[in-house]
Amino acid sequence: MKLYFSPGACSLSPHIVLQEAGLAADLVQVDLKAKTTKTGGDFRSINPKGQVPTLELDDGDVLTEGPVIVQYIADRKPESKLAPAAGTKERYRLQEWLNYITSEMHKGFSPLFNPNAPDQWKQAVKDMLALRFDFLSKKLEGKPYLMGGTFTVADAYLFTILSWGKYHNIDYAAKWPVLQAYLGRVAERPAVQAALKAEGLLK
Repeated sequence: MKLYFSPGACSLSPHIVLQEAGLAADLVQVDLKAKTTKTGGDFRSINPKGQVPTLELDDGDVLTEGPVIVQYIADRKPESKLAPAAGTKERYRLQEWLNYITSEMHKGFSPLFNPNAPDQWKQAVKDMLALRFDFLSKKLEGKPYLMGGTFTVADAYLFTILSWGKYHNIDYAAKWPVLQAYLGRVAERPAVQAALKAEGLLK
């Protein structure tokens, strides 16, 4: 397999999941502005959407969209318990979380990365995100991970998105200590450390 990624982008989520599952994959870094790989290849020839994450399978087929990719990886290694079994109520709960993270959190952060966005708009975006942080804090209170005591692919995704707060002066410790503790807890996992180091995000 090949994982096309950009350091610290949402592709960190499947990178963490690969590490957690103990599955090998070649890492191919992508310049998202130029839409080229680090070696100069045309990334759009791999994924016409021009976005990471992109997972190229051993048979040459290509999967896109983070929530789909992490479930595929988890299903390749069911004993890792990174996702409940397909067809169970717990699996639908996991998908519920993945959909929430992608639509409300991931897309919620996106305007903050737009250099042309006016400050007033960015503040409105932060105000909207604050409501999401309130919700997540309540859901995580008293349990280590989103699904309870077991780390799942949803945690890899949420950790990745919440980590973007540091780029936008979002102080979790002051307003959402539950989220700060969650970030710290996930960051300590060996697989997460390995993924961060591989992407040059941790010395």
